[in-house]
Amino acid sequence: MATPIDLHEVAIRELETRSRYPWRIKACASTACQSAGAGPAYSAMEREISNSGQTQTVQLVPTGCMGLCSRGPLVRVLERGGDETMYQHVDAEIGSDIVKSHTGQRIPIQSNVLDHHGPFFAEQRRVVLANAGIIDPDRLESAVAHGAYLALEKAITTMTPDQVVEEVRASGLRGRGGAGYPTGTKWSLLAGAAGDQKYVIANGDEGDPGAYMDRTVMEDDPHRVIEGLAIAAYATGANRGYIYVRAEYPKAVERLDRAIRSARRNRLLGRRILETDFTFEIEVRIGAGAFVCGEETALMASIEGKRGMPKLRPPYPTERGLFGNPSMINNVETLANIPAIIDRGSEWFRSIGTEGSPGTKVFALAGKLENTGLIEVPMGISLRTIIDDMGGGVPSGGAFKAAQTGGPSGGCIPEQFLDTPVDYASLSELGSIMGSGGLIVMDDTVSMPEVARFFMEFCMDESCGKCVPCRAGTVQIHGLLDKICTGRGTAGDLALLEELCVVVRETSLCGLGQSAPNPVVSTLHYFRPEYEELLVDREAVDA
Repeated sequence: MATPIDLHEVAIRELETRSRYPWRIKACASTACQSAGAGPAYSAMEREISNSGQTQTVQLVPTGCMGLCSRGPLVRVLERGGDETMYQHVDAEIGSDIVKSHTGQRIPIQSNVLDHHGPFFAEQRRVVLANAGIIDPDRLESAVAHGAYLALEKAITTMTPDQVVEEVRASGLRGRGGAGYPTGTKWSLLAGAAGDQKYVIANGDEGDPGAYMDRTVMEDDPHRVIEGLAIAAYATGANRGYIYVRAEYPKAVERLDRAIRSARRNRLLGRRILETDFTFEIEVRIGAGAFVCGEETALMASIEGKRGMPKLRPPYPTERGLFGNPSMINNVETLANIPAIIDRGSEWFRSIGTEGSPGTKVFALAGKLENTGLIEVPMGISLRTIIDDMGGGVPSGGAFKAAQTGGPSGGCIPEQFLDTPVDYASLSELGSIMGSGGLIVMDDTVSMPEVARFFMEFCMDESCGKCVPCRAGTVQIHGLLDKICTGRGTAGDLALLEELCVVVRETSLCGLGQSAPNPVVSTLHYFRPEYEELLVDREAVDA
């Protein structure tokens, strides 16, 4: 059996290696920047470092997402002594010039410098994304140098499972997958469940259009997800876990698999972790991209090799779940909060955010904004701060119309509510939800009935078909929306649309159907005149 890793020794050795380089270049290698041309830019910097004989003075590090995806590819240069410069839109030519300018071979570049002290960055409070854009995701040593696995070591060597559960409960952490269920309560239910075999599962089946928060965490800091899941297993008495990742995230799957192998080699997974009695194994399972598999009972059915379809509850998963055993599912972002809570304590975590919604939330900003990308902000921040300050507002002189939160299950929030704090209760009062963290901004060129039709088409296609209200109801709602949007709808159709939304929401089996009407209901509530303007007289239709 391999000797367990000495986390402190590895961290010191890694930091000593870094200190030898006068310049360290961190180049974003995330999916977003790769799609913008980060690969050629990285290769150009690598060649320039080699050709100029700077391999002993410049360290080039591939990192994860730095956040401001719309300005990618992004590159950060750190000089010994603390000075830092960030560059945007870095192509191969600019990449080569960056190396030259920082090693004295050319005057500094100004055209591509990005203000990394601006509102987009300054308003953030990074907990989940603390290491994104900082570490090399493919190197365990890089993660350990930034504190990886210290919380696991603390938990399994100095705390009882009950103490870990209590620390999570006291933190007030709520599920970041959308429902906002208290994490500590869920952990205590599994901990108290009877059974020789228990499972813990990380839900990485992120399916909301425009959302990529969980993908980023899994790609850019896979060891944080592994550590959070391992702590959950220790606290609840589980010895086996799964990370369920949608097939559209191949890089996340690759990096998680590599991280799991590395952790196992260093006795951070497997038998007798860090020479304790704790044993835990993790396996990555790939989903086929069904949106309904974000629902926990459907997800477990998929892991079992069955068609992903929800089940009636009770029994709840903590009583009878995966393979008939007590099981617990946490969202990837939820688990990524756990190491920081155990390391720094529940009081520290509660000092961030609001009383009812402690901590931070990661959002994917998309739509009509100057700045789009990933942000992590304290709960309670206003929508206006996110959209106007961090997002830079609507570009090209356009006017803001609505912000859609919560993905297909969320609602559309109009301008008069932009000062609303972003927390679970406040968004719910507006007819929307936090969701997993997608935030889409729309300007005054957008038709809200067409927005509702788009999301209903998504829900209609993604319905598993098990229950009639969702299977048939979403089709009927979409048909009515299509009639209205194409100028064929009547007042009677509008009344029937509202009635159907209530029926589908109140009678569907799982969260997909129950929340599918939300975009329709919220747009009807706040933008009803847009629907009414599209209606025609019944007599005209009959004629």
